Amino acid sequence: MSKPRILLTRTLTPRAHSRIVNDSRISLIHWSEPGAIPPEKFREMIKGVDGAIVLLTEKINADILQAAGPQLKVISTVSVGYDHISVPDVKRLRPDLKIGITPDVLTDATAELTVGLLLATARRFKESLDIAKTGKWGDWNPQFLMGTQISGKSIGFFGFGRIGQAVAHRLKGFSPSRMTYFSPSPKPEAETSLGAFRESSIEQFLGTSDIVIVTCKLTGETRGIFNAKTFGLMRPGSILINTARGGIVNHMDLFRALESGPLGSAGLDVTDPEPFPADHPLLTRPNCLILPHIGSATLETREAMADLAVSNCLAGVFGEELPAPVQF
Repeated sequence: MSKPRILLTRTLTPRAHSRIVNDSRISLIHWSEPGAIPPEKFREMIKGVDGAIVLLTEKINADILQAAGPQLKVISTVSVGYDHISVPDVKRLRPDLKIGITPDVLTDATAELTVGLLLATARRFKESLDIAKTGKWGDWNPQFLMGTQISGKSIGFFGFGRIGQAVAHRLKGFSPSRMTYFSPSPKPEAETSLGAFRESSIEQFLGTSDIVIVTCKLTGETRGIFNAKTFGLMRPGSILINTARGGIVNHMDLFRALESGPLGSAGLDVTDPEPFPADHPLLTRPNCLILPHIGSATLETREAMADLAVSNCLAGVFGEELPAPVQF
């Protein structure tokens, strides 16, 4: 009996990579070149494999599913989100295909990054670093680079799952005036433990939040939901933080809201597209801090994500239950 064939589209972190490379039960096909595998090469290399370990850069659609062949048992993505996988195509063409993700393991790292991004945005780190590097400090001025404090502010969470609640837990120590959330479903346990309460309307939610932190999933309903209309509902001088998915925010509308109001500043760890175009107007705004999607970028978290992705793929090719499957 031939060994299951697994495609690995990137070199993983050391421990997880060693694990998959040295597993004698499988035959590994590895894209080892630096950077993302080109789409045409991905289509070629996935033919005939039993499983694939992919990243957000690999788009799984009807064309890829058909190219892979009917023997494909599992797609394991090194991410908690799976909007790069066309669920309608999977349901239509391969309803038996297993999809593995890496939830939970990146909660702490993303929550810590979110708090850091909020601090950096509120206290104008981008402008401060530019001034420090150019030596344009000038004489001390009482209004020099004045930012805003988190203490005493109303913080609203758009989406209140694991990551949103982890951020809220960390921000409690900053003594906000209150914490609210906007979510399709109530979170009674989180309300009790964190002192947060649920707003029933987006108008009320946005209109009463000094800081809005986006931690929801990217869905058909949330795609582009932060746009000119919703920005118009936000408080003057308010702060927007997005560490969820770039497609939730309309970036040109955000540019205009930062340029003319009502927003005071924004911090983004996610954009659409990624990489973000170097000539995008948002990058010219001093009140917009953009990071290159580093929410999970700690050694501990990336190792855990890669290890779980390997476990998902191995379980799938050997007909076992995935540790972290997507439930369609």
